[in-house]
Amino acid sequence: MKVYIIGMGALGVMYADHIKEHGGDVAFVMDRERLARYEGRPVICNGREQTFAMLDAAEAAPADLVITAVKYSGLKPAIQTMRHCVGADTILMSVMNGISSEDIIAETYGSGRMVYTVAQGMDAMKAGNVLKYTQMGELCIGRKEPAQKSNVERVAAYFDSIGMPYTVDEDIMHRIWGKFMLNVGVNQTCMAYGTTYEGVLLPGEPHDIMLEAMHEVIAAANAEGIALGEEDVDFYVGLLGKLDPNGYPSMAQDRVARRYSEVEMFAGTVIPICEKHKIPAPANRKLYEMVKAIEKEYGQG
Repeated sequence: MKVYIIGMGALGVMYADHIKEHGGDVAFVMDRERLARYEGRPVICNGREQTFAMLDAAEAAPADLVITAVKYSGLKPAIQTMRHCVGADTILMSVMNGISSEDIIAETYGSGRMVYTVAQGMDAMKAGNVLKYTQMGELCIGRKEPAQKSNVERVAAYFDSIGMPYTVDEDIMHRIWGKFMLNVGVNQTCMAYGTTYEGVLLPGEPHDIMLEAMHEVIAAANAEGIALGEEDVDFYVGLLGKLDPNGYPSMAQDRVARRYSEVEMFAGTVIPICEKHKIPAPANRKLYEMVKAIEKEYGQG
């Protein structure tokens, strides 16, 4: 398979590194301005120097598989970036957080080419051109519609050929909401309190508000017809215990780098769903306000 990746963040680089190291054909696709900035610049992946193929989006030919790995704010530009990458048989995947990226991509390119995906169990962190991780985790893939079954089978066969850790999930929407629940809890809490994975697992206010935010997602999911429950909280909090205790998720990395976060994709999504179903969401409201206060300071120093 010819694989293109949109987005050179921690996940995009981690997957590109794995594909390249296992003999796969992979390239990053980007606009001309980014290409001029990044082309030929090596990335350090767990201490190894790696140089990736990079393509001008305006000149890219269709790929077999396109993986979107951008921040929420970059999704609409990414959809335009991939316009020349998508051919008749191209499969599209998103390893983004949240519950809506695949549906947003499908609005432009059609649901029939999608594979619904959750990236979980990794602790990848990228600062500048340096990527570090102790756990790669796995990709959970599945179909939302029967027409996507052959896409899932093609991607699974490819992942087998390159040793990519993955599972096929027969209830991928449950998995997507479960990962969303985890991110609403851990991502926002680590940013709001400036703490690590260990920090949210130890007894204290960060631990408590993380769990409260996750339970608000359970209530919202149940109202939307997704059967999340307490066993999902146990499973995903258990995953946190397997990560580097001194590591921290993407929103906490955003705080360190003074970047605007994906809070709109987390609390900014949960709160309106809760309002629609008349469900209280005090933890998510508090985390939303804390994150916005942190981001407001970016322009003051």
